[in-house]
Amino acid sequence: MQDTQALVQMTPDARGTSTENAEEPARVVPRTLSNREKAAVVVRLLLNEGAEIPLEELPDGLQEKLTYQLGRMGLVDRVTLAAVAKEFADALDCVGLSFPHGLAGALDAVNGKIAPATAARLRKEAGVRQIGDPWERLRGVSPDELADMAQAESTEVAAVMLSKLDTAKAAQLLGCLPGPVARRITYAVSMTANVTPEAVERIGWSLAAQLDQRPHPAFNDAPGARVGAILNQSAATTRDGLLTALDEEDADFAAIVRQSIFIFAHIPARILARDIPAILRGVEQPVLVNALAGATTDLDREAADFILSNMSSRMADALREEMAERGKVKQAEAEDAMSQVVGTIRTLLDQGAITLIEKDEDLT
Repeated sequence: MQDTQALVQMTPDARGTSTENAEEPARVVPRTLSNREKAAVVVRLLLNEGAEIPLEELPDGLQEKLTYQLGRMGLVDRVTLAAVAKEFADALDCVGLSFPHGLAGALDAVNGKIAPATAARLRKEAGVRQIGDPWERLRGVSPDELADMAQAESTEVAAVMLSKLDTAKAAQLLGCLPGPVARRITYAVSMTANVTPEAVERIGWSLAAQLDQRPHPAFNDAPGARVGAILNQSAATTRDGLLTALDEEDADFAAIVRQSIFIFAHIPARILARDIPAILRGVEQPVLVNALAGATTDLDREAADFILSNMSSRMADALREEMAERGKVKQAEAEDAMSQVVGTIRTLLDQGAITLIEKDEDLT
């Protein structure tokens, strides 16, 4: 009886078996495989070659079918393997562009490219969730936001969250939690030994879904930071008057605004000496002369002396000569020049070219 599942198929001669035909070598042809079998062959070949295939990103049903098919394949001859590999390579060569499968894949592909509010609305209306690993998304959330989520969940769920974060992010999360809450969550980690992978995945998707349900803010910066940025560019009299009024209306908000303010007088306490040359390269010399010559208050003069002491002596002497020739600077011109120096510092901070020294107390 002929074995239809033979590893090598023989092509019989239509004229029968004669002595002459028997001496001819048998012609070997590939086995006829289904698409599912071909997929199993390709996956096995790639795994044997050490390729990293993200099979976990496939839907659960496909992962199950592929695993069963791999278990049924047995042995595959070289001719069949070569034929399947060539067909697969030819198919790849013919691909000009590939698109994600379904709306979930499309939303993940354009993540960060379309408005977050639009993405959240489409995901909610279609009833789809993000594919892949939800914990990857949660690892990108700030520690403060994770702390809020941890306090809103049960201690056991928070313990799973803590366990799935990388060590540095987990330490930051604990630092954002009240002491008693952090202790309870840390102790609860000891009870997560028997948590199943399915449960961890469900918790991850549940937490990720909360991110989609949050309203997306219209402004990237907090209110205090926005007001502080405005006051940075305001005249000193205007800034002081508004801060006094804020103290009367809402002292806590006024304190937050003060923490966000950076003015010319803060340069010695907040700027590293080595960053002064980089700042000066972005300031026109007439503007710098006006800012230095217009420093009349004690704090402003201290900032001017700090700038002059952290440049070459030749350049500092040249600036002092220009300041002497410039004479008295009008207050409006001086404040405008100082604001331009601060604006250059802000630009360098946004670019990551320099960093501020963290302050321990209010400098204003």
